[in-house]
Amino acid sequence: MKGKLERVLKESLGREMEVSRSAKPEFGHFSTNVPLRTAKETGGDPMAAARELAAEIEKRAPAGFFEKVEAAPPGFVNFRLSAGTIRAELSAVSAPGFGEGDAFRGKKIMVEYTDPNPFKLFHIGHLMTNVIGESIARLHEAAGAEIVRANYQGDVGVHVAKSIWGMRKLGDVPADSATLAEKVAFLGRAYAAGSKAYEEDEAAKAEIGVLNKKIYERSDAEMNDLYDLGKKWSLDYFETLYVRLGTKFDHYFFESEIGPKGVEIVKAHPEIFKESEGAVIFEGEKQGLHNRVFINSQGLPTYEAKELGLNETKFELYRPDISFVVTGNEINEYFKVVLKAMESVLPEVAAATVHLGHGMLRLPTGKMSSRTGDVITAESLIEEVKNAVAEKLKDRAELSEAEREEVKEKVALAAIRYSILKQGIGKDIVFDIGKSIAFQGDSGPYLQYTYARLESILRKAGDRTSIQNSESSIQSSELAAETELALMLHLSGFPEAVSGSARDHAPHEMALYLYELANFANRFYEGEQILTDENAARRAARLELVGAAAVVLRRGMLVLGLQAPEKI
Repeated sequence: MKGKLERVLKESLGREMEVSRSAKPEFGHFSTNVPLRTAKETGGDPMAAARELAAEIEKRAPAGFFEKVEAAPPGFVNFRLSAGTIRAELSAVSAPGFGEGDAFRGKKIMVEYTDPNPFKLFHIGHLMTNVIGESIARLHEAAGAEIVRANYQGDVGVHVAKSIWGMRKLGDVPADSATLAEKVAFLGRAYAAGSKAYEEDEAAKAEIGVLNKKIYERSDAEMNDLYDLGKKWSLDYFETLYVRLGTKFDHYFFESEIGPKGVEIVKAHPEIFKESEGAVIFEGEKQGLHNRVFINSQGLPTYEAKELGLNETKFELYRPDISFVVTGNEINEYFKVVLKAMESVLPEVAAATVHLGHGMLRLPTGKMSSRTGDVITAESLIEEVKNAVAEKLKDRAELSEAEREEVKEKVALAAIRYSILKQGIGKDIVFDIGKSIAFQGDSGPYLQYTYARLESILRKAGDRTSIQNSESSIQSSELAAETELALMLHLSGFPEAVSGSARDHAPHEMALYLYELANFANRFYEGEQILTDENAARRAARLELVGAAAVVLRRGMLVLGLQAPEKI
């Protein structure tokens, strides 16, 4: 609708004019501050310019397009669209593909996210990165891009050596017949034991250092067996979580594979990377950043060198137009140095690489810690939220046992996802389980409950196909109540919300759009008779509007990764 209004203004006035949605209904549906801006530049009277522009628009605009165009202080022009204009936009809402944009049509976009390390637990930090990364992928996909989902995992390094050391120390390695949960729990204990020994026992620290080099070189048969076993267990477990979270990766990158390439890049550019105390560093301080080691004194690549190898490999394999890297913002400064180094040695890759650093997910008890073994796993958080949802659903007699299990899972995941996505991705989040699962207010379950409510109306009304194919349509109906117009106008903004959220890399913008949509839908539902309306044509039109709202709400939730159960 915003785009159509801007096109009408351009055709009417012969010039471009940007408009924005009004925050308050009393100011109309859209407004422009062009007169105010122009007056500041010319020194003229902004209100006089606004009145003149409003009169010109009313004179030149297509008949019936506006209900009202008026000047407003200190120099705005407010537009109120006619009911017919609003209704005309809704004819395509229920059609397949409504909301799919072309802002990124023809672009290949890679999104790297989640990045859990084998031999370590999949904690709530990985959960947060997964939720944000998946939403970035889905938003750009909805805006027309070809998406490549990538996962980069640290399968070599000191953390692996700590785990292997712990596996040997603990002994009693689980047999093949053990459950995957038992195997992963053993890995967690092994890593905790190795981490503790590394910090408290100098002899153990030295052993782990030797182990690290052997693992990297694959020079010890016994260590190789333990390594291969532990890595397989980890990756199998991660895959069960990806299925649960609705993520399917196109490519898995591993540090062991791209580390050697990183070393090659560093050694090929002695003019960029300098030797220092037996290591090779990038002198970031000379460019306003800080120095970082790319090859350590043992000749092994650090994370920084591996990052160079990783990103070169991404572009060799996929040639993305944009490559997003989603991580916690605790490595923002690290990534600035890596990108600066990349600009010198891989300029095309650096130009297309965008780092998105997000805040931390915290519980009221504080930040988690995997060093001491008291890590808060993603699975444990999901189960805790799921249990809280089960308590809320215990009196829902209309749900079968199978439906109850399905709803618990979908609502719990929506509660977590929405709590993460409704805020700007750079902010820390204190996760409140009670607020996250509320069926009222700014929450994922509120969106789901609204959708289920709309679907319930359609079920009670009868066959949905006959409703959509009825002679009375939204476009030709006499729907003109404020609640109806507000809902229809908001629905028309869905494509704009998709493209804007993708363009800004801002899932919270889509979350806000959906929250407002749910509010408009509930006001309509509560303010107007629908099933009991005695006017058959109006009843049919209102049912069609209910169906349109349900379609858009469901599509919007799926763009953010939220499931839409038809019953709650």
